[in-house]
Amino acid sequence: MAAMMRQKRKQNLTITALIGALLCALLLAPMVARGASLVQTIVTDPLSGVAIDGYDAVSFFTEPEPQQGWPDYEYVWQGVPWYFVSAANRDVFIRNPDIYAPQFGGHCATSLSRGFLSDGKPRLYAIEQMKLYLFYSLANREAFVSTSAVTTTSANATWYRLMPGLTGEEQSFADAVADQGGAAEDGHSEAEAGH
Repeated sequence: MAAMMRQKRKQNLTITALIGALLCALLLAPMVARGASLVQTIVTDPLSGVAIDGYDAVSFFTEPEPQQGWPDYEYVWQGVPWYFVSAANRDVFIRNPDIYAPQFGGHCATSLSRGFLSDGKPRLYAIEQMKLYLFYSLANREAFVSTSAVTTTSANATWYRLMPGLTGEEQSFADAVADQGGAAEDGHSEAEAGH
């Protein structure tokens, strides 16, 4: 009789655990979906909300090492504040933000080429064909440097697949094609054009 009671309790616990897991999955699914859409198109500092951790995007191209920008020289682009070391750098960025902003909104190019998003770190960067790329790790940067053309092509494909699920003011791939008069269909994607 005691053995039968233990067996019943085990069955009840198993059924309760399964029902609990099912309810959790049903209740958490909408929150997970909302959380996934909170990934930004442009990588920002989680505390300040500033693009690329407050580094001056122009300084990557003009200085031996990227420089930390100042709130005094702020410019809001794509709904995100960007800091610069001087009014001159800010003005250069304002005239051509697509040239100076990191590719893929600052997400790691190598990670994108592998099919997923990870935030790039401003101190781990490469400039390839006058475009700024940020990376999650040194290993990712080294992988990119050795295979930049293949990595960039694959990263572009992943970026346009993932972009609709991101938040921010980034335009869709269809809009990019329309804006470029079909240039993306000829193998020249928006990201390759400096965005």
